[in-house]
Amino acid sequence: MSTVSVIVSTYNKPDWLEKVLWGFHCQTYKDFEVIIADDGSGSETKSLIDTMRDMVSYQLKHVWQEDDGFQKCKILNKAIVASTSEYIIMTDGDCIPREDFVQVHYINKEPGVFISGGYYMLPMNISQAITLEDIEQQNCFNIQWLKNKGLPNTFKNNKLTSKGFISKFLNLFTPTKASWNGHNSSGWKNDILNVNGFDERMQYGGEDREFGERLMNFGIKSKQFRYSAVCVHLDHERSYRTPEAIAKNMVIRKEVRQKKSVWTYHGITKE
Repeated sequence: MSTVSVIVSTYNKPDWLEKVLWGFHCQTYKDFEVIIADDGSGSETKSLIDTMRDMVSYQLKHVWQEDDGFQKCKILNKAIVASTSEYIIMTDGDCIPREDFVQVHYINKEPGVFISGGYYMLPMNISQAITLEDIEQQNCFNIQWLKNKGLPNTFKNNKLTSKGFISKFLNLFTPTKASWNGHNSSGWKNDILNVNGFDERMQYGGEDREFGERLMNFGIKSKQFRYSAVCVHLDHERSYRTPEAIAKNMVIRKEVRQKKSVWTYHGITKE
C-alpha cells in the first residue's frame, strides 16, 4: 500500500494526460499510486493508460464512468473510494506536476489541515511545445526556457522561480485565500469521508470550493502552498462552462455557508 493516493481527473484529453502522467513518473518522492478519475473519455484515453501502465514507476488505476455531461464530482467520489492511502492529493489531467510536487504535499501534511496549492497557466503554443523530454529535464518549469518560447514577464513567474525562504514568505503573504483547488490540493481521506466527499449535484464552477468550505465547517484548517506545490496548467477550451451550472452551484454554496453544512446528502454515501 502506498503512502499517498494521487487522484487525477480527466475527460477526453489523452495528449495532455500523457504529459501529466509522465510528470508523475519524474517525481522525487516515489511511494504513491495514481488513480485516473475519468468522466467518460473514449477509447483513446483507455489505450493511453494501458500503455503507460507498463512505462511508469507507480501503480496506475483507471476509474471510469459513462459520459453523461459534466459529472466530475461523481467520478471524484468513485476515485476516493478506490484509493488505498490515508492521504490524498487531487489534481487535473491538464496540470503537469513539478518533480517535487508529491514530496511537498507529503512532507507538509498535518492532522486537521488540508493543503491548497496553485498552478501556472501556460498559453496554448507552449502547452503544445512541451515534449516528454522537456518534462524529464524539467524544462517546462524553467523560466528561461519558457521565456524563450515567448512567456511574458509577470509577478506570477515567482511561482516557478521562488525557492526556500522566498516561497515560504510568498505562501504566507499571498492575498489569495487557501481554498480547496481541484487542480492542486491535498488532505486526509478520513476528513474527506467525514464530509461525504463531493456534492454530485454540482456541475462546473466552484464545485471544489464548496467541498473545501464543508471541510472548513468541519473544523479542518487550510494551508497555502501555491508557491511551493507547483504545477503548470496546459491550455484548453471550456465548453462545459455554462451560466446555468454556475448559478446552480452558487445557490448550493450559499446554503452551505448559511447553514455551516458539513455533510452533503449527495456525496459518496447516498441517503
